[in-house]
Amino acid sequence: MSAFVDAQSGGFSINLVHRDSEGSPFYNPKETPARLVGYAGRRSIGRVHRFSSRSISNPSDPDAQLTANNGEYLVNISLGTPPFPIVAIADTGSDIIWTQCRNLAGPKRLFDPKSSSSYRTVSCSSNACNSLQSEGSSCSSDGSVCEYQVSYGDQSHTQGDVAAETLTLESKTGNPVALPKTVIGCGHDNAGTFSPKGSGIVGLGGGPASLVSQLGSSIGGKFSYCMVPYAAAKPTSTMNFGTNAVVSGNGVLSTPLISDPSQPTFYFLQLEAVSVGSKKIAFQGSSIGGSGNIIIDSGTTLTLVPTDFFSQLSDAVETQVTGGTKTSDPEGFFSLCYVPDSSLKLPPVTAHFKGADVVLTSDNIFIQVNDKVVCLAFYANDQLSIYGNVAQQNFLIGYDLPKQTLSFKPTDCTNT
Repeated sequence: MSAFVDAQSGGFSINLVHRDSEGSPFYNPKETPARLVGYAGRRSIGRVHRFSSRSISNPSDPDAQLTANNGEYLVNISLGTPPFPIVAIADTGSDIIWTQCRNLAGPKRLFDPKSSSSYRTVSCSSNACNSLQSEGSSCSSDGSVCEYQVSYGDQSHTQGDVAAETLTLESKTGNPVALPKTVIGCGHDNAGTFSPKGSGIVGLGGGPASLVSQLGSSIGGKFSYCMVPYAAAKPTSTMNFGTNAVVSGNGVLSTPLISDPSQPTFYFLQLEAVSVGSKKIAFQGSSIGGSGNIIIDSGTTLTLVPTDFFSQLSDAVETQVTGGTKTSDPEGFFSLCYVPDSSLKLPPVTAHFKGADVVLTSDNIFIQVNDKVVCLAFYANDQLSIYGNVAQQNFLIGYDLPKQTLSFKPTDCTNT
């Protein structure tokens, strides 16, 4: 039996599945670990191009390489009445919730709004339509239905009707959480690299059309997630909402969550410096986001920093590493790599956010490319600075939007 979540019912939790794990429809057992990590790194760069050209990318821009399948974590949802199952990308870097919809001759594996008794298109004058202005909302030719359009840098695009529909999340307790009248995009014209394996996106950004904003007071403006390391035996991570998302207890560190009215989708932080051993490197970061200088994003794998800062960080790490053998990345993507033998000793690294000194583990600093190679999980990029999900692994990361704080708590995420 489904139950709509409200302030009295507390909270709920859902599973997030990494796109390259065995539980994902994108899983390809023939791909080598090195190649998968390289793909993830390149997807990180693609997200920067999408973010920096917000809100709608120019399809002819040769530098905008984000694809429609670009995202690291998937969530199982259902749409409509009766519920129709969909695998969607969970994306803190976008707002709109949309899915590919079935046309008259379209494949049956896509959602068919005509088969749902709860599907309703929305009018152009509605608040729901206004909330999607950043996603290119407009009116149909007869002026009766609100429409949306989103284009991606790889020349993919989706456009269709804006609708109110029941969205159901599969909670970890086994009890589905039904969210009636959720505003979604029903894509009737989807062209490019959209895969039938993952037929939609659940936007978790800060804009008014995102799932987090639509849940609003019912979750008290709180959500959190705990991401397991890539090499963990249990590949499933957790996302929490409402009272389940409260981060408390020993070891919690909090920093201001900074909003920028001109870019409401993104969650900005102020990173003041990064220490490698005794060497503290001041961080300038991006010049956007008001006083914030770095975006925290669950869908970007690597931590992206300006070239000058990356050079200083990489030099400091290389200088202070002891033992081990320096090697090269098999895919040629990463610049600082080592053979992870028993003699390798990595220096302590601390990310100094405003009011929060977050001590990183070796799993946050280096990413395992294969059994014989680990590489620095930072990458030089001068467009935009992003605190990626490798740096967030094995931390419970809590967003409290009313208090405008983000909390870190060291946690074994395989036990959440």
